[in-house]
Amino acid sequence: MCEETVENRQEDARGQEIAGRDGSESAGEAAAEDGVFRLEAFLPYRFAVLAATVSRALSTIYRDRFGLTIPEWRVIANLGRHRSLAANRITELGAMDKAKVSRAVARLVDAGLVARAPDGHDNRLVILSLTEEGERVHHEIGPLALAWEQDLASVLDAEERVVLDRALTKLTERAFQFRRESDTDGD
Repeated sequence: MCEETVENRQEDARGQEIAGRDGSESAGEAAAEDGVFRLEAFLPYRFAVLAATVSRALSTIYRDRFGLTIPEWRVIANLGRHRSLAANRITELGAMDKAKVSRAVARLVDAGLVARAPDGHDNRLVILSLTEEGERVHHEIGPLALAWEQDLASVLDAEERVVLDRALTKLTERAFQFRRESDTDGD
């Protein structure tokens, strides 16, 4: 049996273990069942695993065809959406590590997909934008990523998609509230 097949089966088993809840209990109840903390039922852990799994699976679209890494695609996607940004803003928007963004930007500039220009208001900042080739790559990957997303979400009916969207919005807002509060606690 090839190594990739064994790895896929192990990932499938982990996914089934993590997703194995029937939804009849809240995430908090499942994580603390019988007073025992269960990591695989802990909501932040489940989000982290889902995000990593989705990112890794989606990355085959832009890795195989364009040779891009996950951070590189996120830089391109953000620049495609916002036209021009400072690297620190890309870090914020994508909740990405500064060093990963910096390496991704350097590689994208070397590949001719991203251009750097001085900020007209602050000489300390560099503004990034897609080159013509970067725009082409962004426009080519976009529909492929959307089709992939549609396939992923096909396991949900229309009502579940609406509920999921609302829940994600509420949880994102709450997480940012926690973050803001923790950022001001040290002041």
